[in-house]
Amino acid sequence: MFKNKHFLIALLIAPILSLIAYFGTDLALSEKPHAAKEGETYKLAAKSNCRYTSGLCDMENGEFKVQFRSDKLTAKGLELSLKAAYPLEGVKLSIVASPDKTAQPIDMQATDSTGQHWAISLVKPASEESWLRVAIQAEGTLYYGETQTAFVKYETLFTE
Repeated sequence: MFKNKHFLIALLIAPILSLIAYFGTDLALSEKPHAAKEGETYKLAAKSNCRYTSGLCDMENGEFKVQFRSDKLTAKGLELSLKAAYPLEGVKLSIVASPDKTAQPIDMQATDSTGQHWAISLVKPASEESWLRVAIQAEGTLYYGETQTAFVKYETLFTE
């Protein structure tokens, strides 16, 4: 079988053709990255740390990144802060009991002159299954997203 020259050539050519097909398909069909356009809306993707009791929640769309931090969680309220990679024009958010519910959004307040740090005090979420919805405006572009509020409770496996 290995003495057949056609078989040996096929063994050498097949991996090369498969790589060409893989990269050629990716090049032809993949979405081309583009800069955010003023007046458009873009969805933010919640990162994995939003699903756990980490105290942090990262949301992003391409190079646009924001990080929510649970600063203080008491029996009555929740203090959230936001750090952004770029200056923001405004941030609104709300906490709802389930994805099909709605609530009046509340404005976050900028805590510095750069527009990259924001803070707000809210009512404590009813449960870890509550949802945080956010709308952010930056350079005339609107970014929106939602995630569950499990991250607002900061817990670790380590005890003191």
